[in-house]
Amino acid sequence: MNEVITVANKGDWVRIHSIILMPEQRSSAVPEDTKAVPLEQWTKGYLHADTLLGGAASVTTRTGRIVSGTLVDETPHYTHSFGDFVPELQQAGDEAFAFLFGGAK
Repeated sequence: MNEVITVANKGDWVRIHSIILMPEQRSSAVPEDTKAVPLEQWTKGYLHADTLLGGAASVTTRTGRIVSGTLVDETPHYTHSFGDFVPELQQAGDEAFAFLFGGAK
């Protein structure tokens, strides 16, 4: 089986991951389930040097901050959605529009 090695190049838009606080460093004011896990950060920015995926990296963010972490994604993009189409929500929206603006013309 061939292993694919991904290298991001200097100047590429990437995402890095870092641990801000380990569980034992978390505040006693946070809930127990929150205290049990590290505080993590994912940051996007322009890569400072050619880096292997999974390697240590530094980036400059859009606001000019320099942040270091582990390279986790090359050319990151949004993958979220607002979920599947829900007919009841469309009907409710149509009814609200009719109520607010006088219905069909």
